[in-house]
Amino acid sequence: MKKKKGSGKYIYRGICCILLTAGCMFLFYSRWYPFVKANNTTGWLTGKGNLLMSGGIHLGLIVLLLRGLGGYRIGVDRLTSVIGSQLVSFFVVDFMEVFISMAVTGHFRMIGKIAPVFLVLFVLESLFGIIFSMLTGALYQKLFPPLKIVEFYSEGTEVMMDKMNLRPDKYEVKRLVRCDVPERVIRREISEHDAVLMHDIPSHYKNHILKICFEMDKRVYFTPKISDIITKFSTQLNLFDTPLYLCRNSGIPLWRRFIKRSFDIILSLIAIVVLSPIMLITALLIKLQDGGPVMYKQERTTLNGQRFMIWKFRSMIVDAEADGKPHPATERDSRITPIGHFIRATRIDELPQLINILKGDMSIVGPRPERVEHVEMYTKDIPEFVFREKIRGGLTGYAQVFGKYNTSALDKLKLDLTYIMNYSLLLDVQIILETVKIIFMKESTEGFKTEDEKKNDKNKKK
Repeated sequence: MKKKKGSGKYIYRGICCILLTAGCMFLFYSRWYPFVKANNTTGWLTGKGNLLMSGGIHLGLIVLLLRGLGGYRIGVDRLTSVIGSQLVSFFVVDFMEVFISMAVTGHFRMIGKIAPVFLVLFVLESLFGIIFSMLTGALYQKLFPPLKIVEFYSEGTEVMMDKMNLRPDKYEVKRLVRCDVPERVIRREISEHDAVLMHDIPSHYKNHILKICFEMDKRVYFTPKISDIITKFSTQLNLFDTPLYLCRNSGIPLWRRFIKRSFDIILSLIAIVVLSPIMLITALLIKLQDGGPVMYKQERTTLNGQRFMIWKFRSMIVDAEADGKPHPATERDSRITPIGHFIRATRIDELPQLINILKGDMSIVGPRPERVEHVEMYTKDIPEFVFREKIRGGLTGYAQVFGKYNTSALDKLKLDLTYIMNYSLLLDVQIILETVKIIFMKESTEGFKTEDEKKNDKNKKK
């Protein structure tokens, strides 16, 4: 039996996951045990309660959050993304542990002593996670060089080579080959490379190449078509001796919509109360900057194409679109005010949309509501773009977390469809936590580039 070439990567990442978890648990015990010893005057910290919290709850939460947010994906995701996932995971777990520890012990008056324990633990875990990820990530790159890839393309379509090569630590697209070449050429190219990439090629060519790769034990990367996403989350039915799959295509079930709406109302009310100081300070700074209006409203579309006015803190100069035509923000847009740069980068400009959520125009998580003009423009080229409107638009969403501000309309549609077809409350929670992480990632707020900016970037690379 042939040994899988990528098995070493899985073993390495598995060892990293175990060591990262063990390190976190060691740090937990190093803080929790001295605290127990110093405060165990009445015996309330001993026994099953302490054992359950230290050995079970903390371990369970750490594994759940790191796994769900990508903190274990060393060597797979970018280093900044992995570290960001770990920091968010550590903060959420340690914040929850303050209240869990009081609940387990039954001594809520101890918050003044317990909170500093977990604050120090968060700092220690963060430092450990950063150092551990940097060292193991660097070692991963030395042990496992980037995959040599051949890309099969179709005449008249764009290729993925440039985008894949943005991750030189993982991929190196060595050759471009047309998908309609003779089979002997296809087999030769596949055999000479580690993996195959297919982007937007006709289905019959994709299916043929996929079968050859399966026969030759070669991994395949391909970009999905809209139909691929819809069928991916279908249900298998075992009714006959013929495989049968069911695509319900009904969006989110009614009972899940009720849960989602309840979650939106509760979370937006809490967020408005907690974030009100930030919102008041932002409003004051915008007003003091140029004396213009604090808020900016714009017509957007949501569930079933309904139109509503979305609210944002104004981040551009007054009359930024004085001609009445939409002008998407570019990467170095002169219309953005100094305060606007900050509130856009930190997503503070979106906070007034918590009112839109309470009103029922939007949800906390969902496809980002698009301008009416953009929807009309996109649907001319991509009629399926309206599929995004099967649910309410969101303050944040799958495309915002895993895409960029300037992600193409087609890719946004594919990402949002993935969310709609795979919706769960747990996925909403994951996206909310991922949103916190990407605030610190510059590429997620990257604007559209003008032609001059694109030329300047090319000259810099040269």
